[in-house]
This record gives sequence, structure tokens and C-alpha cells, in this order.
Amino acid sequence: MKKLGLVTVLYKSDEVLKGFIKSLSIQTFSNYIVYFIDNSVNDCSTSYLLSLLNEYPTLEYKYLPQLGNIGVAAGNNVGIKATLMDHCDYILLLNNDIETEQNYLLEKIVRKAEEGNADLLVPKILYYDSRRIWMAGGFMDNFRALGVHDGMDSEDSGMFNNEKFITYAPTCFMLISKKVLEKTGFMDEKYFAYYDDTDFVMRALQNGYLMLYIPSLVILHKVSSSAGINSDFYVYYSNRNKIYFIRKHYNGIRKLWLILYCIISRLFFWLKFNKEKRQKLVQGIKDGFALQVST
Repeated sequence: MKKLGLVTVLYKSDEVLKGFIKSLSIQTFSNYIVYFIDNSVNDCSTSYLLSLLNEYPTLEYKYLPQLGNIGVAAGNNVGIKATLMDHCDYILLLNNDIETEQNYLLEKIVRKAEEGNADLLVPKILYYDSRRIWMAGGFMDNFRALGVHDGMDSEDSGMFNNEKFITYAPTCFMLISKKVLEKTGFMDEKYFAYYDDTDFVMRALQNGYLMLYIPSLVILHKVSSSAGINSDFYVYYSNRNKIYFIRKHYNGIRKLWLILYCIISRLFFWLKFNKEKRQKLVQGIKDGFALQVST
């Protein structure tokens, strides 16, 4: 039986952990280890996590506390390297603000990977509360340097129930064959958070790997539970990283167009923001140009 390593990065995640761990405990697939990378270590949260895990004694896990918030990308890398040390065949990057009602989810996604048609696989993702679609596959829009979710905010009416190869998906639940890392490498830690998954997927696909969307598998996502999309944190990092992503992946006229489009479109956000968010926006753009591009 193939071995699966589940990597999840914790950051003030106490509110969502109970449902997350319960979803893992019901899985029919058993040959896996959960790697908890803790970026917000404190005695209370650690005790709470361990108490939850004690309720499910058959769940195999490793707790890897960090000295501080090293970011999502670096946290994922810590977990990925641990899975490789433990000789896992597949790595599953997943948020801990997700749940599933399908006890066969892990079993079927590994079985699908074993068919060999794709090396990155993702399920359909619904909003936890409304059960509307958050992501039903996706594509990379190279005219906006933006990963686009198919079906976002639509009713799950069956329109997006066909398996297909896709060019974009977030890593809130993504199965990755370990061989992908041989050419693609690890997550680019300069992103810290946001666009790190877009960067990884783009590099993987450029190296010839395929990503498959499997609509029969479904997870429920409590979107933005750790950092709201209107927070100062989001405003800074999403804009800093977009500029960095453009500089890293595009050239020539396309690169110039994307930078101009990004800055002009941000003016509309700037007009809506308060003073603090305006400062974060401007600083993020400046820092995006200052970051040295990784090769």
C-alpha cells in the first residue's frame, strides 16, 4: 500500500481543528501520517491539539513546532521534507480549515493517482456554510497573472462534474506525487503566504507534470479562517507577492503589461482603503520590486 504524508500548517487554528481531525479519523485509507507544522506555538494551543489527537489514538501524526511564524511556504517545506524522510509516496498539502463527509476521500484520491494520468490531483471545494462552489477546477490567466477558480460562488448543480486537466488550483487540498519535487523543487519561501501555491503549480506544469480535477471528491472549506481577505496582512502580502510573481515568471512586453495592469488596478483599491491599508498596499508593491527573484 502506498504511503501518504499529510502536511498542514497551523497558525492560530484552534477553532477549526476539531472538525479537521475528525474528518481524517473517519478515512478508510489508513497508511498515512499527518504532519502538524505549528507556526503559532503556545502552551494552550499545543495542549488543545494533543488533547484532540488523544481522542483518536489510531491516527498517526508528527507534531513539528516552529520557533515563530515562518510562513505557509516554509511551513509546507518543513512538512514536505519530513514526508520524504519517512519515505512517503505522495504528499497531500491541505489546510486545517477544511472538512469532508467522504470517508473514502483519501483512498480514492490515492487510487486515482496510482492510475498514472496525473501527478497533482485536487477535489471539488465547496464553501463550508453555503455549500456553494469555491473551486471546481481552475486555470491560470496569464493576462492578469491570476489563478482563476472555475465555478466560484455558483450552486453545485452538476455543471462542474466532469473530470478534467487544469492549469491552476490552490494547495488547500492537493495531492502531489513525490517525483514532482525532483524537477520542481520545494515551495519558494520568499512568498511567506499567498501566491506560493500559484508559483509551485506553475513550475510543476512547466516541468511537464499534469494536474487533474476530480469532482466526485469533495471538501468543505472554511474560507479565510486564519487571515481575512480584508486584513492588513492580506493587503500587504497579496500585493507584494503578485509583483514578485510577475517579475519571476514573465518577460518582455507581457511582464511590462502585467506590472502596469497590477499597479493601475490597485489604484481602485487604494481609493477604498483607509490610511493603514493604503500604507500596506504601497509598501507591499514596493517590497515586491525589492525582492530578489529566485531561479
